[in-house]
Amino acid sequence: MTEKVFNLFVAAVIGFLLCCGVYFYVTEDKPNPATTTPATEAPPTPPPANEDQKQKPPANEQNQQKQNNEKDKQKEQEKNTQNDENNKQKEQDQNKDEKAKPSDNLPEVVWGIDSASETTKDFYACVKENFGDPVVFGRYIGGREGVSVGLTADQVKIIHAEGDFILPIYNHFNDATGYDNGVAHAKEALKIAGEIGIPEGVAIFADIEPDYPVDAEFIKGWFDTIVGSKYKSGIYGVFDPEQALFKAYQEAGKSKAAILEQNYIWTAAPSVGVTSESKAPEFNPSAPEGSLAWGWQYGLESKSCNIDTNLFKRELVDVLWGP
Repeated sequence: MTEKVFNLFVAAVIGFLLCCGVYFYVTEDKPNPATTTPATEAPPTPPPANEDQKQKPPANEQNQQKQNNEKDKQKEQEKNTQNDENNKQKEQDQNKDEKAKPSDNLPEVVWGIDSASETTKDFYACVKENFGDPVVFGRYIGGREGVSVGLTADQVKIIHAEGDFILPIYNHFNDATGYDNGVAHAKEALKIAGEIGIPEGVAIFADIEPDYPVDAEFIKGWFDTIVGSKYKSGIYGVFDPEQALFKAYQEAGKSKAAILEQNYIWTAAPSVGVTSESKAPEFNPSAPEGSLAWGWQYGLESKSCNIDTNLFKRELVDVLWGP
C-alpha cells in the first residue's frame, strides 16, 4: 500500500470518529433551563352554604331547642313584668309622698278643744261665741256613765261639717298597770273604733288620768297592740316630771325606742288656764325628751261650754279623723 492511500484511510477514520462524537454530543439529555411559572390567584372561597341548605338537627334536638327558647322568652317576660310592677309601685309611693296633707295649709300651731259633753250645733255655737273656732276637737269613743258621752255618727257629721279634725280618746279604765292590761284595753279601743267607723291611720289616745296607777308595761302593751293594727298609738296624761306617768313613759321609751319614735303624746302639763283662741299661750308642752309631744292641753274645765283648751302642732292633724 502506498503512503498516499494510507493517509486517505486514516483521514476517513478520523472523520468518522468526529461525526460520531458530534452526533452523541447533540443527542445527549441535558437539563431543561429553569423557568418561572407565573403565580396564579387562589380560587375564591365559596360562600357559606345557605342556612336552609345546612343539615337539620335531629327532631328531638329541635324540640329541646324550641323548649329552651320558650323558657328564655317566658323568663324575659316575667322579668319585664316584675320591673313594670316595681316601677309602678315606686311611682305610687312617690305620688303618695307628694300627695297634699291636711296640715299643709295650716299654721305651725293650731288651736283646739276637747269635751266630754255631747256634740250638738248649740254646743258649737257656744264655743265659737265664747272662745273661737277650733281646728282639733278631742272626743271620747264609747260612752262612760257619769264621765263622758261617747262619740256617735251624728256627732261626727256635726264636727266634720265644721271642718274640724277629731282626736279620738279612749277612757274605759282606771288602772294603767300591766302589759296584759294594756293589751286588753287597746283591743277594746280597736273594737270601738271599728264600730264607729274611725278610718285607717288615725291615732287613738289612751286617757291616763293623774290619779291612776301606771307603769311602763301598760304603755308597752297599749302601744304594741295599737301599732299592730291599722291605727296609730297616742297617750294623754299629765306629763309633768314629778308625775308617775312621766317616769313610766321614760322607762318604756328606754326599753322600746319605737315608743318615743311613733307614739303621740297629748300632755296636760303645764296647766296655765283656759283662754280664748286669740289669747292662747306660746306652744310649750312638758313631756319626756325625744317624745312626739304634739298636743298640749293648757287649760282645764272652762266655766262655759264645758271644754278644755288646747294647742297642737299642725302635723298631728295628719293622724286625726279629718272631714
